[in-house]
Amino acid sequence: MADEAVNVRIGPAGWSYDDWEGIVYPAKKPKGFDPLAYLAQYFDVIEINSTFYRPPAARAAASWVRRTAANPRFKFTLKLYQKFTHERRGITAEDEEAFRAGIEPIAEAGKLGCILMQFPWSFKYFPDNSLYLKRLIERFTDYPLVLEVRNATWDSELVYELLAERGVGFCNIDQPVFRGQLRPTQLATSPVGYVRLHGQNLESWFKEDAPSHERYNYYYSMDELAPWVERIRAVAAQAKETYVITNNHYQGQAVANALQLGFLIGGDCVPTPLAMHDAFPELKGISTTQAPQERLF
Repeated sequence: MADEAVNVRIGPAGWSYDDWEGIVYPAKKPKGFDPLAYLAQYFDVIEINSTFYRPPAARAAASWVRRTAANPRFKFTLKLYQKFTHERRGITAEDEEAFRAGIEPIAEAGKLGCILMQFPWSFKYFPDNSLYLKRLIERFTDYPLVLEVRNATWDSELVYELLAERGVGFCNIDQPVFRGQLRPTQLATSPVGYVRLHGQNLESWFKEDAPSHERYNYYYSMDELAPWVERIRAVAAQAKETYVITNNHYQGQAVANALQLGFLIGGDCVPTPLAMHDAFPELKGISTTQAPQERLF
């Protein structure tokens, strides 16, 4: 579903959510149904978010590669372990070794699009933080890296020049915009372009008592996606390959929006999971008349 001309890959963040059952995935599954292999029929990238919480086991990473092998264009992007981006203290050589060992099967197979260094809003552009970022880049410089920051203090030509000099990409994000938040951009500071859509659920973005899923409970209309299509094209024109990730995952909204982006960018109808047509009837209007063979796993 990617636009071959600009080498754009579009897909959701993650694949293992209980609230996707019966919406993204069939309510009645064939024996041995594999949600990852299922999604890899429709998308050329999925962002792995479990690596944010802990380094993956190499055996699990090898399994992910194997289960997506039927799509030769498929790649993973993955989030860096939170100890490096959110805790930023007590990091040991063992932490780095564990993370590297865990993702090695993906990198070795040529399926690693990039590592996303996602920092929280509280990570502001101070000298100490800038120095920390430089050292983190040096630590993982042998991988394709992309930086995601959410605080507007990072919106600086000095920052973009720093990333370009070190061959690090910049993550263009959509998030609820209010004072201090980074606004939409369309930048590529390395051969890897990256776009990440979080939704516009302003009410729950910083609400402490909101359920964890509520922050990303947002469904983009086609009109809301339209300006992002233009930004994605602008990023892709500057980069060698571009990854577009929908992170508004609640109840499969990210999957529906990723399919719609594929339609808007490519200009042609796209295969869509038949299981989703009840929850998102608008997908019928952009779907090919025949979905890919939904294999019995």
